[in-house]
Amino acid sequence: MPLPHPRLPLSLLSLGLALHSAHSPAEDSISLAPVQINDTYNTEGYLAREAAVGGFQPAPLLDTPASISVFSQPLLEDRQVRLLSEVLQSDASVGESYAPIGYYENFNVRGFELNAASSYRINGQTIAGEQNVALENKQQVELLKGLAGLQSGVSEPGGLINYVTKRAEDVHSVTLATNEQGERYLATDLGGWFGSERQFGLRVNLAHEDIRSYVDHADGKRDFASLAFDWQISPDATLQLDAEYQHREQRSVPGYQLLGGSQVPHGIDPDDRLAYQSWAKPVQTDALNLGGRFAYRFNDSWTGTLSASRSQVVIDDYSAFAWGSSEGAYFGSNGDYDIYDFRSPDDTRRTDEAQAMLDGHIDALGVGHDLTVGASAQRRTLDQRPYYNEWLGTGNIYTGAPALEPSDKAIDASERRLDSRQYGLFISDRITFNEQWQTVLGAREVRLDEQTWDETGLAGRHTRQYQLLPNAALIYKPRTDTTLYASYAKGLSAGGTAPWYANNAAEILAPTLSHQLELGIKRDWQGMSFSAALFQIRQAYQYARPEDDGTFTYVQQGQQKNIGLELGASGQVTSNLQLQASAAAIRARVKNSGTDAYEDHQAINVPRLRAALYADYSLPVPGLALLGGARYSASKYASQSGNVEVGGYTVFDIGSRYRTRIGGYDTVLRLTVDNVFDKRYWRDVGDYLGDNYLFQGAPRTARLSASVSF
Repeated sequence: MPLPHPRLPLSLLSLGLALHSAHSPAEDSISLAPVQINDTYNTEGYLAREAAVGGFQPAPLLDTPASISVFSQPLLEDRQVRLLSEVLQSDASVGESYAPIGYYENFNVRGFELNAASSYRINGQTIAGEQNVALENKQQVELLKGLAGLQSGVSEPGGLINYVTKRAEDVHSVTLATNEQGERYLATDLGGWFGSERQFGLRVNLAHEDIRSYVDHADGKRDFASLAFDWQISPDATLQLDAEYQHREQRSVPGYQLLGGSQVPHGIDPDDRLAYQSWAKPVQTDALNLGGRFAYRFNDSWTGTLSASRSQVVIDDYSAFAWGSSEGAYFGSNGDYDIYDFRSPDDTRRTDEAQAMLDGHIDALGVGHDLTVGASAQRRTLDQRPYYNEWLGTGNIYTGAPALEPSDKAIDASERRLDSRQYGLFISDRITFNEQWQTVLGAREVRLDEQTWDETGLAGRHTRQYQLLPNAALIYKPRTDTTLYASYAKGLSAGGTAPWYANNAAEILAPTLSHQLELGIKRDWQGMSFSAALFQIRQAYQYARPEDDGTFTYVQQGQQKNIGLELGASGQVTSNLQLQASAAAIRARVKNSGTDAYEDHQAINVPRLRAALYADYSLPVPGLALLGGARYSASKYASQSGNVEVGGYTVFDIGSRYRTRIGGYDTVLRLTVDNVFDKRYWRDVGDYLGDNYLFQGAPRTARLSASVSF
């Protein structure tokens, strides 16, 4: 059953006053610094100095031998972001990979798709990624680019995304926002310290959004509530609890497909919605994420932590969907497409995870060791109803869709499709030889026990697998502000799911291994942080292989190898100018797949070059700043065979921020205009469950917000 829909109170002022009455002056508040593990991040505007995603605890980025991007709270606020796709636009290594409006988003990093089952975390704990995680209660978003086997066990080679929640502090603010479509948005951020010794901390975030999309018939709404609780039990013990719930409903927007399998659609209005039927319902998603962490400091050198989490997502999808035509698994040459009644209610995904960890420092054999050892357990389940996708009729991308009657076929009961249990033992040792040389050696032993069932309820694959995932890095620091590193990592990724038209439809393949080599350099200089990384990643290629009889079989065959160079810069250029910039050049190739047409050219949906820039310039007028950015992508292939290409594009954004006092309250006004020149472009041309889709970029979009602190 879907999770209950909460009634979010609109009388937020009363809650704010209640928290304000317990608010203590800054000089009386306490710091949880002795054992806190998530609220000590060091940020300087857009520049972040620390992240937890590269290891097991927050650590300086300069000393972490991995490529990491951090999107700080000031950047999230200035961009007025609501979705992760809007956050990740700032990193050139990231592209969208089936992220339709109204549905949960996914991405590719370094040319490899992330996996909703394993690539997303909140405070280091795995969540069910089939949700658009709310950002109102997030302090920063962290992206580890590349393999994360040591950090998380089963994970995709592209990377790992970690959301860091806001911790308790004295804050009372309300934000109102709208856009040119008339969207209505209200959010509050309320917190304070309580108790006889101010040992209890709370942070409450509430939000309501009436979503107004630029796409016709794609409006929706969203309600969100979160609570963060901190308890300083003693000087050596701290408990942190987090809970967040989101109900979101919005009509999903189908993607386009190639015309006749070989032509990109032209003359398309981004406002148009394919296959619209009045009886189709918005996609409803109810997401609950719970997490807790207890930390205890045994002495000045050793700290232990226990953590546990549950993440559950329930998706109700009743959509009119555009797919294929009488010519095949693509739109017709004249723009015709088939319309299907797609239904998938009570699609339930749950992830439970627990972890125990001990970290500290010892000196042995004349060198220093910063050790982390621990054990983890995770269970992931998937419950779905049998596949329901009934053909209704035909529409056309130029003339629209006729009104059609929905199917009267009954929907069968929900069934268990996957039960995956993962157990891990891990160790990481940072060995410091002297001021210049360090090495980080680590490994995770993974035990995977995974059972699948087919759509008839019969047991399918049962995988029992042990895998050692090593990770090693050598670090050289010629100066205290400069790091050079070389690293190797091995990963284990979840197997893909066969598309509905394959001979082995809905089969979930066995996990597959991946390998990564990386060379990097990082430099902190005069308020700026610079980075460069050269990488190579190899993984088994998973795809729907064409057979001689015209059918397809979903297989793991051959290898995809991506080689790339990433450049990054972030920080304060001058006293008035700060920026975040990145560039990525990637060569992605498939080898030995058994299908010659898929080889010896750039992989689908991976441009050879991408760049991004975001800047903040303080004007001479007190409190006023000019914001702006640019995003560039080279052309990319829209088919696995490399016979169709979409053009490159450059998109410019502009905005402003004004800090002032209105009625005695600190107020921040923000205005942003994305795609200021109204550029038409294809943002995503990847494949999803074996099918190829094309999604247009958003047209010019203006947003306005006001945040008031009281």
